[in-house]
Parts: sequence; C-alpha cells; structure tokens
Amino acid sequence: MPRVVAFVDDLMFLSRIREAARGREIDVVGARTVADLLAACVDPPRLVIVDLDRARPPALEALAALRAEPGLTALPVVGFFSHVHAERARQAREAGCTKVVPRSVFVQDLDALLTMGA
Repeated sequence: MPRVVAFVDDLMFLSRIREAARGREIDVVGARTVADLLAACVDPPRLVIVDLDRARPPALEALAALRAEPGLTALPVVGFFSHVHAERARQAREAGCTKVVPRSVFVQDLDALLTMGA
C-alpha cells in the first residue's frame, strides 16, 4: 500500500488527510517530531506533507533535516501554510519543499496532492 508521511500537529487536520487518503487506499503515517519524521522516511514514502505553520518543532528545521538525509533529497514534499504567513512559502521552497500552497488550496486539492510521487 502506498504511504504518505504527515508532519502535522493539528489532529483534526491529520484526520482530514487520513480520510482523503483512505479513499485512495493510501496509508498515512503521522510524525510529531523530527526524529519521527526521519524514522518514517527510512523506507521512503510516496510523499511527505508538512504543516509549515507548526512551531514545535519548527517545520523548516524538519525540512532541513529531511533534505540532509542521503536518498531523501528528491522525495516529494508538499508544504501548506496560512495565507497570513506568506513569507513561509519562500522559506519552504528554499528549504526543499517541492510544492508549497496556502492551506485553503491544500484542502481543496488534497485528493490530487496525495497522488504526487506516484
């Protein structure tokens, strides 16, 4: 079964991602720490989803750690952010996000985004 790793600390949002993935027969693994994220990516997933607004641990720190791992530099990563934090989009691209979208677009395009890397 294809797998997606979600570095998301909002449990309601994680539930929304899991529900959308279930319909596509995709397993979603939640990661709450950088160590969890790296462990979940030892066997590279189809996609990593990152909430760029999370503060602990900071999303950009997690992206840097992910991209520093050999074999994960080309892993597709989708980051989403609140539109009021537009500067995070630029920072996330620089940190290695493959695609960066506002939260509203992420929700709207979630089904299509889950197939990235397929």
